[in-house]
Parts: sequence; C-alpha cells; structure tokens
Amino acid sequence: MKILAAVVTHNRCELLERCIDHLQKQTHLPDLIVVINNASTDGTVNMLMHRNIDCITQDNVGSAGGWYRCISYALEHHFDAVWLMDDDGFPNATALKNLSEKLVHGVACVSSVVLCENDRERLVFPLPVLSSEKLPVIFSPKRKLKTIDDVFSSSPEGLYPYAHFFNGALVSCDAVKKIGNVDKNFFIAGDEIDYFYRLRSAGKVYTDISAHHYHPDVAERPWSDVKIYYYIKNTIILNKRYFNMVIMRNFMAVVAALHRTALRNGWSEALSYLIGKNLKTLLISIWRGLHGQLEKDFHG
Repeated sequence: MKILAAVVTHNRCELLERCIDHLQKQTHLPDLIVVINNASTDGTVNMLMHRNIDCITQDNVGSAGGWYRCISYALEHHFDAVWLMDDDGFPNATALKNLSEKLVHGVACVSSVVLCENDRERLVFPLPVLSSEKLPVIFSPKRKLKTIDDVFSSSPEGLYPYAHFFNGALVSCDAVKKIGNVDKNFFIAGDEIDYFYRLRSAGKVYTDISAHHYHPDVAERPWSDVKIYYYIKNTIILNKRYFNMVIMRNFMAVVAALHRTALRNGWSEALSYLIGKNLKTLLISIWRGLHGQLEKDFHG
C-alpha cells in the first residue's frame, strides 16, 4: 500500500516540526510526507526546505481547502491511501502500522483516537454515543465517550464506528474516487463531519483505539467571531443533510456555540451574541444555515 502522509499548516512552525519528527519515526514509514502550507508567514517554508520536506504553498483557504489539496495530491500521484492531520498534533510510533493493517477491503477510513498530549487517557474530542441508526444520541444519560477506557468499554474489539477527522485519519483513495473530495465551501468548520458521513457511504469508517494521535487540549482556545459564525451556520446545514430531530439539534448547536464562547472568551462575549454587538452575526449565521448557504461569506 502506497501511503501519503499529508499535513495542513498555518503559522505553527514549531508544532509542525514536532509532527514531522514523529512521522519520520513511524515503525511503518509513509512513502512520502507533504505539507500543505496555508500562507504561513512564520518561517515554515524555510524549515521545510531545510528538512527537505515536500511543501505546497497556497492562499489561506481554510482547513477545508487544505484537506482538498491533500487529497487531490494523493489522487494525482496515484497513492493508495492518504494519512491526514493538522500541524498541532502528532502520532505515536506504531500509529500508521496499526491503521494500515485495518484499511482492508470494505473499509473507507480508519482514524486514530485523538488523546490529550498531557493526559493520555482523555480524548481531546469526545466520541458521540451512537443510536441504533448510528447517529449521535440526544436524549441519553451518557452522550459522549470521554476517555479511552470509555471507548474500550463500548467497543472491546478496538474499533469504534465513528471518527473525528482530520487528526490521523487514513483514508482509502478508492473510497475517495467513489464519493469525491472534501467540500471546500465549508471553509473552517464542519468539513470533517460532512466528509465522515460521505465516506461512510463508501465503506466502513472506524476509530482504531490502538492508533494514538496526541493533541493539545483545545478546551481553552478562544473562539473568534469567524469561528462562531461558521460553526453555527455549517452545523445547521449538516443537521439537515444527515441527522434526525433537526430543530432540536439546531437549537443545541447555538447553545453549544454560546457555551463554548462563554468558557473560552468570557460570559460578556457570549452575551454579546444575544443582546449586544454580535447579535447580527448570530442571526445571519442561523438564517444562512437554514437556507443552506454553504460558502465563504463572513463579513464581520
């Protein structure tokens, strides 16, 4: 199996170099490492040139545009699979070996479990508990799997039928040929969820608990008005495409965005979306989401 390891980066040179270090220490090495550079200005290009790492520099077209370029490169150069990741995380030494062994016929993607680099029992992005229809549950005493033990308890065989892209996701290029590339119109939010459900139509998609991808804790990273806008708008679009109980999920998406803003930016910032300067941004994001306007269209 010919595998491309592809990393999307923007102005995180030191973290990117750490990621490359771990890619080059895999027990099963990728056939090539390529970095998609979304217009970094922090010395990233010089570092990559010094290390002789293939680099494609483009405008900052968001995460979705970065993944699109990664996958396009894999198809153009006839790779069998593409291993996708952001610049701020890194895989354990046996991650690619474990993932590649499970990317067999009928499987569209196998992704690493994403663990907090400073607390390696805790998931950075908790996995949803799934209903019998394999959709995230809404009304349940337990809605999220937050630790690796939680995931083991739910899937003792080590493969959980859900994945958070793109932090160590190994995607079959045959599956990509069936369902197409990432939708660049998602820009910076929701592209990973959309691609998960599209890939699931081409084959099975799993999180492999034996493949670990370590990542900084994102719980305290501030949310910008751009992030909040696209999170709400694109989540509403995704709810209509893929989920049941759409009205309830839309309400929960708005509440979740405001709650995360309050925790990361402060309650005054969260309230500004209800009774202050950012109310218009909130209303436009909801309106455009309900009308399916999937494009880069934020004007703060």
